[in-house]
Amino acid sequence: MRLTFGATALLLGIVFSFLDPTTAQAQVVTQGPDSVRVPLPDTVRREGFFLSQWERPAKAALLSTVVPGLGQAYNKAYWKLPIIYATGAVLGYYLIDNNNKYQDFRSALIQRNIDSTDRYVNSPIYGIPKPGNGVSTTRGTENLRYSRDFYRRNRDLTILLSVLAYGLNIAEAYVHAHLREFDISDDLALRVQPHFIPALGTPTTSFTPGITLVLHPKSK
Repeated sequence: MRLTFGATALLLGIVFSFLDPTTAQAQVVTQGPDSVRVPLPDTVRREGFFLSQWERPAKAALLSTVVPGLGQAYNKAYWKLPIIYATGAVLGYYLIDNNNKYQDFRSALIQRNIDSTDRYVNSPIYGIPKPGNGVSTTRGTENLRYSRDFYRRNRDLTILLSVLAYGLNIAEAYVHAHLREFDISDDLALRVQPHFIPALGTPTTSFTPGITLVLHPKSK
């Protein structure tokens, strides 16, 4: 009987311990903060136009790539603009002129090979001898072919020169932007001094007299 009573008391104690509000509160898990601060990479924090991150020489080269001469204007070398646009105008003129003449002689040669009714058939240089037309040369067709090839080569050469001039325009703007940052003030001086240069290709070590040019600040 005593054992039954003791077991009953122990069971009730366990049950009431689970129902105790202080025990229940002790098992509540507290939650962490609602938000977490995550650092952003540098690429996300940067704002503004992408050219603001470029150096001056890169900007000048890009401007001259978009519009020839614009990089020179950005470098404030305005006196170079007439040279650039005069070169472009001359190259453009010869490109159009050579291409028009090439197309003209090309069309005439095609028509000559079909029925000999081209516009140069009675020309003293490109014509075909016929009774009464006064053409005495027998190399008219060959001259026509030569002129076609001549103006085609000139047109292609003008295209290459135009591409070269365009590239030089970009390179000049880039180099000039670099040189603008170079110190060319009056504090610089040029020193000329003697120097001995090792002679190569000789069985014994020998030296050849020469001079060296040293650019340095005058304060030194």
